[in-house]
Amino acid sequence: MTRYRSLKVDDLDIFYQEAGPADAPVLLLLHGFPSSSRMFEPLLRQLSDRWRLIAPDYPGFGHSSAPAPSDFVYTFDHLAQVANGFVGALGIEHYSLYVQDYGGPVGFRMAVAHPERLHALIVQNAVAHADGLGPLWRTRRAFWADRAGHEAALRENFLSLDATRARHVGNDPAPDRYDPDLWTDEFAFLSRPGRTDIQVELFYDYRTNVAAYPVWQEWLRRDQPRTLVLWGRHDASFQAQEADSYQADLPEAQVHLLDGGHFVLDTCPDDAALLIRSFLAPTEKGG
Repeated sequence: MTRYRSLKVDDLDIFYQEAGPADAPVLLLLHGFPSSSRMFEPLLRQLSDRWRLIAPDYPGFGHSSAPAPSDFVYTFDHLAQVANGFVGALGIEHYSLYVQDYGGPVGFRMAVAHPERLHALIVQNAVAHADGLGPLWRTRRAFWADRAGHEAALRENFLSLDATRARHVGNDPAPDRYDPDLWTDEFAFLSRPGRTDIQVELFYDYRTNVAAYPVWQEWLRRDQPRTLVLWGRHDASFQAQEADSYQADLPEAQVHLLDGGHFVLDTCPDDAALLIRSFLAPTEKGG
């Protein structure tokens, strides 16, 4: 059974979903944009027999507090700080980490700051190399260079209903595999009062992630964390060659291209769960 809970971190209500035995090894699930812990529902159902799965919503996402940008600094450094506080509030000392999209820059910051906590890493369509960013990022890079001059274009490229749909379907030749509720629900979230302003503010800070890629690559090459890479080959935003870049940094990593898009769990939840189960089983005693 999945439990739906919240706790206080720095005066914020952080919502999270949890499933599995309280004494089982922890798998911490960090979601992407513009999703929330909801994206992990297939894994919460399929893996909770042997792992304690915990999936929080970041500030400004899902059911967590969403203070205005004037009251909360929306940066990835700050999200990682809150995520570390969340882990501490739950008393979790060790975990395996699943990162997708925005979960990458949040999770990599957590891992670099506290490598002793990490047992294993699962990367699913999260970028740590500049060549992993596709053509859609031209508009986004222009926004970073000249925010005022390109904010309107960024909102259309990144926050519109068409962009929200394309984020799921990507280049998949079989778009009828995708439930339209996936993007209409997320667009409804983006359409709440003040939410697009929050997301624009946070995305402006995404440029700091690109600047941090060399730091994360150095950490990967130095520490060689035990890693599983699951990559949706139809992702229109993040390039499939990014999986090869992880393999180059982590020669022992398990790398799998799946028949899905940016959100692999949309279409390949069973495949992903089987691969995760096989990957985590050898480390579960120390989880």
